[in-house]
Amino acid sequence: RVLSLELNKDRDVERIHGSGINTLDIEPVEGRYMLSGASDGVIVLYDLENLSRQPSYTCKALFSVGRSNPDVHRFSVETVQWYPHDTGMFTSSSFDKTLKIWDTNTLQPADIFHFEGTVYCHHMSPVATKHCLIAVGTKSPKVQLCDLKSGSSSHILQGHRQAVLAVSWSPRHEYILATGSADGRVKLWDVRRASGCLNTLDQHNGEKSKASSETANTAHNGRVNGLCYTSDGLHLLSIGTDDRMRLWNSSTGENTLVNYGKVCNESRKGLKFAISCGCNPEFAFVPYGSTIAVYTVFTGELITVLRGHYSTVNCCVFQPHFQDLYSGSKDCNILAWIPAPRQSVLDDISEKSLPQQHLNPAYEDAWSSSDDEG
Repeated sequence: RVLSLELNKDRDVERIHGSGINTLDIEPVEGRYMLSGASDGVIVLYDLENLSRQPSYTCKALFSVGRSNPDVHRFSVETVQWYPHDTGMFTSSSFDKTLKIWDTNTLQPADIFHFEGTVYCHHMSPVATKHCLIAVGTKSPKVQLCDLKSGSSSHILQGHRQAVLAVSWSPRHEYILATGSADGRVKLWDVRRASGCLNTLDQHNGEKSKASSETANTAHNGRVNGLCYTSDGLHLLSIGTDDRMRLWNSSTGENTLVNYGKVCNESRKGLKFAISCGCNPEFAFVPYGSTIAVYTVFTGELITVLRGHYSTVNCCVFQPHFQDLYSGSKDCNILAWIPAPRQSVLDDISEKSLPQQHLNPAYEDAWSSSDDEG
């Protein structure tokens, strides 16, 4: 299905935003509601379900936090995320130096965290049961951990030297966090440990001994502005402004050396890309100028390029229930990419006329009734 993704002529997403869309998130409970955040601070919530049951339909906006709302973000919304366990709450962070926790029903902030610098990104663990920490990346090199339960920013993780542009919790271990910074480094942390840092990923896998210690242990030769774990948490994909994407073994920290070729990335801020879930093989969907490049994660092959936006694509999000993809762009549009309907090859030919040896033994009927056996 992913291989046949195309811009869907029958599904539209209602156009509400008047400025570029930076971030999208689909709630993991039902996979039905999607949030979007834009450069003018506006947040919109969409219902992706086809309520009309017509073949052509528009995903309606249920509500928005618009410019007239007293609680609207003053500057660009960089990240929106649903609370992982139910749709009663969502979070947003912005260049206005705040992270807001929203009550979905009242559309009012239940809590607001303030920071000293611009907020580039935040993330809540999709699997945590023992903590309610939100990791926040700001202009400061310190990674902030905000505790939803106490309403305070409790821990700070120190180790980066420049702004933190990407943060991602492991979907496998609830205390493991990956962070990417403008200093070219990707760090893995165990937030229970005082020192925190478990590993600083090294693109050369420790072999570049002649280099000065200054250049050692960088993940990219540029800003690291995107991170995404595979759904099983065993690998981490990083993207940098050196036009490279790298796949890391998340337990050993080893660079797997998969070659994706040149992945153009001129973003001055975080880049929101996505990895498929439940597909074999897994695919990465990466904003690439005004297009979306689709790669196979483990071979690095560029499978296809999705064209349809008129301007820079900033984010994409994968809907695992139906293998759909949604993308948001500077052109103010959200596009839906849906697998093309399959044309059945066997319509005209009855299966009996196919030579039997061409049937894969895996598909042959191996079932026998007890009557046959005597």
